[in-house]
Amino acid sequence: MSLNSVNTNVGAMIALENLNSTSTQLQKAQNQISTGLKVASAKDDGSTWAIAQNQRAQVLSLDSVKSSLSRGQSALDVAISAGGSVSDLLTQMKALALSASDQGLTTTDRSAINDQFKSLRDQITTIVSNADFNGTNLVKASGTNIYALANADGTSKITVLAEDMSLGGTDLTAAVTTTASIGTATIAGGMVGSLQTAIDNVSGSLAKLGTGSNALNTHMTFISSLQDSLNSGISNLVDADLAKESATLQALQTKQQLGVQALSIANSSSSVLLSLFR
Repeated sequence: MSLNSVNTNVGAMIALENLNSTSTQLQKAQNQISTGLKVASAKDDGSTWAIAQNQRAQVLSLDSVKSSLSRGQSALDVAISAGGSVSDLLTQMKALALSASDQGLTTTDRSAINDQFKSLRDQITTIVSNADFNGTNLVKASGTNIYALANADGTSKITVLAEDMSLGGTDLTAAVTTTASIGTATIAGGMVGSLQTAIDNVSGSLAKLGTGSNALNTHMTFISSLQDSLNSGISNLVDADLAKESATLQALQTKQQLGVQALSIANSSSSVLLSLFR
């Protein structure tokens, strides 16, 4: 190929090719700086983007797991609070039953104690029926079990079973019913033992609910840590090193300016040929 030709300017072609390459690299650096990502879409790096996208889906799914765990914890908090109140009421009822078992009480005294006993009994029903969170009640008769999500696929769940603390229910025994009373010394004496059994049962149920609450809380901590790890992994895959890209941008801007000058010099070589014909 002729070195001095007006038809083909090899120097200009090379300079233009280099300038286009520099402009492409400069655009890429600018995109990374503006987005903060070295892999912002599939065209940047298809395999890396796909991996990151799958991990993002995992992170978002874990948000649903955390919501499920939070709802379970809230329902358990309400149930445990209600169970504690029921236990306190049973303790007071036992003390009244023991007092009413005294053969030396007058009819008036026994009637007053019985009225107080029945008032405490009815409070249990009020507490149990109102121990509800978002439609979930773990302490009423036929209460709702908790099935909290445990993983992003929904294939694993944490189960906390309901505990029946209603009058006449599993925990309070058949003797402590909605009609329980201590109208006579004999009945009051028998009620003392029934109430102690009920107190023991409620304590055992509260222990189970507490264990379930701890399980949900522990898993919530794990899920939060897992999300942090996944987010860190995604960052390692797709985030740009902005300090590095800033330095690269300055270097490319300088290179672009030099490329423009090189192209200008190459283009001017054709006009130099005119001097040969003067």
